[in-house]
Parts: sequence; structure tokens; C-alpha cells
Amino acid sequence: MSHSESKIIEQLHSDHHHEQAHGSVKSYLIGFALSVILTVIPFYVVMTGDFSKTTTLWTIVTLAIVQIWVHLKYFLHLNFVTEDGKASSMSFLFSALIIVMVVGLSVWIIYESNAMMMY
Repeated sequence: MSHSESKIIEQLHSDHHHEQAHGSVKSYLIGFALSVILTVIPFYVVMTGDFSKTTTLWTIVTLAIVQIWVHLKYFLHLNFVTEDGKASSMSFLFSALIIVMVVGLSVWIIYESNAMMMY
């Protein structure tokens, strides 16, 4: 195999890997459709007012969590199937944990400081 042939094979392999990593039009359309559905349902629940406040709140929270998962899977392409996907997913989860801790602890500190100043 000549140098040019091996370079062409490498290019084809990298093009295939590049295409796989970014998903297809079908996966983007599925993600878009699911996102629209997961947005319309809570909107309908709130606008009709047919459900109790507890049911409405749990519906919104549950579908928001599902929508986060849809965005991560279909738009950010995070998965646990491939080795690269596992590393990307773990990096994302670690970053999310740090952000939640920083924001949550900051809010807690501000709340407690405010409570101490009021007494």
C-alpha cells in the first residue's frame, strides 16, 4: 500500500468518525420533535389549570428532566456506549456537579448571611 493510499484510507476513516460523532439529520429531527412535545405538554398543563398545583409542579419538573436528557442525547451527543462517549459524559457530569455545588452553596451562604443580619 502506497503512502497516498494509506492517506486516503485515513481520510475516509476520519470522515466516517466525524459524521458519526455529530449525528444525522434524522437524530436532530427526533430530538427537535421530542423537545417540542416536552415543551407543549407542561405549557398545556399550566394554561388549562385542570390539575392541582402539586400535579402541575411534578409534571413540569419531570418533563424538564426528560427534556434535559433529550438535549444531552440528541444535540450534545453524550452517550455511555463508546469509550470517547463515556469520557465526554463523565466530564459533563463532573462540570455540572461543580456548577450545582458552587451555585447552591453560594445561595445557601447568602441566605444564611441574610438570616443572621435580620436577628
